Amino acid sequence: MSNNEKVLSPIDIKELERPQDFSAFQLKLASPEKILSWSCGEVKKPETINYTTLKPERDGLFCAKIFGPVKDYECLCGKYKKMRYKGVVCE
Repeated sequence: MSNNEKVLSPIDIKELERPQDFSAFQLKLASPEKILSWSCGEVKKPETINYTTLKPERDGLFCAKIFGPVKDYECLCGKYKKMRYKGVVCE
């Protein structure tokens, strides 16, 4: 193990922290309409990244317009950077 790696130890859950009254758990599949309401765009190309610029292809599997920016608070074109433009959507 190198010096940069951290060793994680398991977490013990005490008996008092566990739920005492647990009668049921329900899990349902999302309907097609619900999934459609979650979507923000459509992937139109199978390409992932441009190998010359190393940037995501537009309308591809890693498109920043569909899935969000690669870097936090920075659009792909570089027009909006830093926290002051939080929530601003680039063209």
